Amino acid sequence: MKIKSLINIIKKPRKLIRHLGDRKLFNWMNDEAYLRLIFLCETGKKLNLENPVTYNEKLQWLKIHDRKPEYCAYVDKYEVRNYIKDIIGEQYLIPLIDVYNQISDILWNELPEKFVLKCTHGSGCNIICTDKNKLDINGSIIKLKKWMRKNWYWFGREWPYKNVKPRIICETFISDTDKVPNDYKILCFNGKAKLIEVHLDRYGRHTQDFYDIEWNKTTIVQGSPPSSIKCDRPKQLENMIKLSETLAQYMRHVRVDWYVAKNNLYFGEITLYDSSGFSTFSSEKDDYLLGSWIDIEER
Repeated sequence: MKIKSLINIIKKPRKLIRHLGDRKLFNWMNDEAYLRLIFLCETGKKLNLENPVTYNEKLQWLKIHDRKPEYCAYVDKYEVRNYIKDIIGEQYLIPLIDVYNQISDILWNELPEKFVLKCTHGSGCNIICTDKNKLDINGSIIKLKKWMRKNWYWFGREWPYKNVKPRIICETFISDTDKVPNDYKILCFNGKAKLIEVHLDRYGRHTQDFYDIEWNKTTIVQGSPPSSIKCDRPKQLENMIKLSETLAQYMRHVRVDWYVAKNNLYFGEITLYDSSGFSTFSSEKDDYLLGSWIDIEER
């Protein structure tokens, strides 16, 4: 590592903690102690687990106290397909090309011209190919090797990831263009949809907006910058909401992701802890607002 990079890491506690965490130096800490440390570094705020009130605080509380065995299948990008098939129907699944237990199983020459590779045990570990002739296969293999060695549990202590089997799935590339389709994320609280995150141009000039379920654009800003436009209301919105609530009916809080391509609705993934509960809001009142929608009382 270059000296300049090392100095930048040391000067910024958030980067230092991430750097040390990647080297497994905090694996000895129990979940509660670690979450207090990483929450302070990521958000700049002390974590209140005794009486959590904000959205991000309650997500940390859920990591520790809401542990249903079925959550492990929900975060597994291969196993969740069976859950979707059983609950709402396989017509909402992105067509599966293959599943691989190891990188060497991938027959690159036999893949279609467009496809998406996803590691089943993590988040954000995708290779999107829109033209196989331009794909850097060696570079893709290097990325996959790094991802396949990683256990996503250790950074955010999202416990359902801890024992997910590392695999790779290959799915059909679904889009009306050569860019990834708009990403609609339905946030459900106690089984009811309340907000919709809309992500545009995910791998380009990425923007993130929040809409209510009547498709009114809100002033909530979190994570990526908001767009300067109001998106067209998706024709599949009502069905998205209905299906999301069906999937969320037994959970305190969950985010269900969707894509629309060629007038078809496709399930993306289930996320139990949006941004691992570390993404701050531009206005603190929104952190409190979303937090008020999560009921953590014993049921």
